[in-house]
Formats: sequence, structure tokens, C-alpha cells
Amino acid sequence: MDKQWFVLHTLTGQENKAQRSIEARTKLERMEEYVGRCVIPTERVTEKKKDGKKHTVTKKFFPGYVLCELALYDEAREFDENGKKAIYERTWQFLRDTPGVIGFVGGDRPQPLKQSEIDAILLDKPSASPAAERPKVTFSVEETVKITDGAFMGLTGPISMVDPDKGKLKVEVQVFGRKVPVDVEYWQVEKVALEETFEPLQ
Repeated sequence: MDKQWFVLHTLTGQENKAQRSIEARTKLERMEEYVGRCVIPTERVTEKKKDGKKHTVTKKFFPGYVLCELALYDEAREFDENGKKAIYERTWQFLRDTPGVIGFVGGDRPQPLKQSEIDAILLDKPSASPAAERPKVTFSVEETVKITDGAFMGLTGPISMVDPDKGKLKVEVQVFGRKVPVDVEYWQVEKVALEETFEPLQ
């Protein structure tokens, strides 16, 4: 039975639970003909802590989603009584009964991922070498941050420059009524929510 890759939407933080449940129930209920691999794409990213040491963590590519290889559509029937693409009810019910799974991305007749898309996700994984690792937190120019460490602790301002390779930023802060560019590292700042900037929306 031909299988295709589909994207399943899960409850936030329950990707691993859904994956484990699918894998366990597939064997228990002998669903191997309908359900294949189930993966949570991840990548290794680095963050620099206050002690100056780099820590590597595993981060999910798509939080809230799981990729699953399924025999979902019944090609022999083509269409059901409602004129929709015929599906295997056994596969559909199996996933509906899986804890943590909300449904398919794409509704009740989801489109499978193209082979090129799944190859890019599963095969083109970042290297484990330090040069390929990315900082855990990403920042962008003009984003407002609050400095949480150092001589300018407590001040907020927009980012004017980002150096992701070194994990450093340049932040424009107000000191005695003048704008002063301050060089800080990623771990020395935190992102500021819009309501914390106290600036009216344009």
C-alpha cells in the first residue's frame, strides 16, 4: 500500500507524546500497512550563557507539528459518496484517536507533501559541526530589547546591528537624553513585548 507524507497538527508541547503514541499503537493495532514513519524534524542550535560557555540544544523545526507517512487515500475507490477523495477510514480513525493530535494540516482532505519538500526536511539537516550551529534566539534590526546585564542594565532600545555568528548586538539606548550605541551579547538582552515599550501604535 503506497504511503505519502502528511503534516499533523498537535497540541502545543505534545509533539513527542503524539509521536510515541502513534508508533506504539501502530505496532499494537497492527497498522503497519497504513502507518509508516512518524518524525519530528529537529536541528541543533547553540546559545551562549552568562558564564560565556556555549550550550547546544535540540530545537524543533516546526513546533506543534509532526510529520507522518500514511496510506490515507483509497486510490481504488477514488471518490466517496460525497464526491470527495476517498480515504481509508481505518487510518483516519486511528489518527483521530491519537492523544495530542488535533488533525491534519489542510483539513479533512489534506494534500501530501511533495517528495522534494520531504527530502529538504529530512535529508538536508544541518551539520553537527560548530560552524553550522545557529544561536538559539534570533534577533532582527529595529526590534526592541531590554538590557538585563552590564553597565546599561534596565535600559531598552532598538537593535541597530546583529552579528549572529558571534552572538552580538548593537542596541541604541537613551543616556542623558542622547542616543548611545551599546554592544551586548545575546544573553545580555531579552525581547520586549509591544505593550512594554509604551509607544502608541502608528
